[in-house]
Amino acid sequence: MKVAEKIERKISRMQEGTTFKYQQLGIDQPEYPAAAKAIERLIKKGLIKRLSTGVFYKPKQSAFGELRPREEELLKPYLFQDGKRIAYVTGGSLYNRMGLTTQVPKTIKVASKVKRVTTKIGKTQVKPIKSYVDVTNDNYFLLEILDALKDFKTIPDLDKKSAITILKNKISKLSENDRSKMIRYALKYPPRATALLGAILELSKEKSGLESLKKNLNPLTTYRLGIKKETLPTAPKWNIN
Repeated sequence: MKVAEKIERKISRMQEGTTFKYQQLGIDQPEYPAAAKAIERLIKKGLIKRLSTGVFYKPKQSAFGELRPREEELLKPYLFQDGKRIAYVTGGSLYNRMGLTTQVPKTIKVASKVKRVTTKIGKTQVKPIKSYVDVTNDNYFLLEILDALKDFKTIPDLDKKSAITILKNKISKLSENDRSKMIRYALKYPPRATALLGAILELSKEKSGLESLKKNLNPLTTYRLGIKKETLPTAPKWNIN
């Protein structure tokens, strides 16, 4: 089978809105030059679009015209390596998605411990941030919560009472195993995130792990997060005000 036919068959089986690289096309290294020409022909036909160098997507059609893939899908080629997650979206984009802010940032921050993700998605700049622990598909959602706790004071347009409720609900839905992992990861985060996690966890019936969080904090340090006791009753116990 010719390279062009192989690529067209592969792309025809992809769902609309899917992003991909050459590596996902099932071609060998020597076939890349022919693949590049085949890709260019498909772009001219409008069957696929170029997202950035070496990254493409199959556009999704709707009654209102062509739709760009959602942000997570556009960034997928940069969040995974050899099929394994190595990064996740954080910062303003994450906090907007979590419902913590209504503001949409001009830049997207991507956290990873093994790779610096720097690219451009349309007019949006993607900037790298070093994650506190290695990122996997089994822990990135825990790191998202910890990032929100870490940045609590600086999240723009934040309603603190609503934010505490959102974060408390997310944490309360975690399994016992994920809760333990989150406590372990929190010890690698700045103390303000550790303290806020401890204060939220203390609201639950399950108290295991709180002592390890306490031991990691300086008892003489006060964390000024602008959280009133009425919003988070356990805040004073963790030197949060």
